Amino acid sequence: MIDFTLKKYTELLRQFIDSHYRFVTFEYYCTHKAELETERFVILRHDVDLKAENSLATAKIEHALGVQASYYFRVVPQSNQPGIIKEIVALGHEIGYHYEDMTICEGDTEKAFEHFKMQLAHFRQFYPVKTICMHGAPRSKYDGKDLWKAYDYHDLGIIGEPYFDVDFSKLFYLTDTGRRWDGFRVSVRDKVPVYQDQWIAKGLVYPTTDDIIVALRNGTLPKCLMMTTHPQRWTDNLLPWCKELVVQRAKNAVKRVIVGKNNRKP
Repeated sequence: MIDFTLKKYTELLRQFIDSHYRFVTFEYYCTHKAELETERFVILRHDVDLKAENSLATAKIEHALGVQASYYFRVVPQSNQPGIIKEIVALGHEIGYHYEDMTICEGDTEKAFEHFKMQLAHFRQFYPVKTICMHGAPRSKYDGKDLWKAYDYHDLGIIGEPYFDVDFSKLFYLTDTGRRWDGFRVSVRDKVPVYQDQWIAKGLVYPTTDDIIVALRNGTLPKCLMMTTHPQRWTDNLLPWCKELVVQRAKNAVKRVIVGKNNRKP
């Protein structure tokens, strides 16, 4: 079966369930870290970059399986669809803000913080947002996380941001960035550099969804992890599936150039 379909996604979730993993939202993780240390669990995170309707499809699949997940929405219209956000909340999922305010405000930290507060208030109309997640924006010269060098998101009632509030020495990270599960080689910001080398050395590299499923069946996947997907990639419709494949391959080529340049910086 081809990868990045809703059928394959459903198979992956069912294998997690069969392997006795507990699904928790990122919000729950942030408030129950001590309790979860003894459990086998996965934080299921979705970055809704584009095609919000695809996120509703994955949210419905998860709901049918009794799974809760965390969905992070951008402010752009391809992501910020209030009707869809409300439906996903009604299905029992967490909603968060997928922020990129430094890019939107062209590096002006003060303007970016004001913009962040305004957008946070917008998303809190639909859900009492307590966690946020930076949007990578690989072509932008601004790193969204730099906003927190000047401000503290905790002052706004935010309890968690994955790039700051996850101990990756205890939590394995999987992401489908680049439309592959080993896309860390072409990722500009969605990666965990220090621990990624250790995971590679241990053989914890999974190019395809089937590889993750096999690791689950064999009991070799780490027992505690965060798994990030971009639902825009996942569809059973052949034409959009092919378009996403072609577009992502082109994006990966650009990312390789950006990563190469960054690695050459003194």
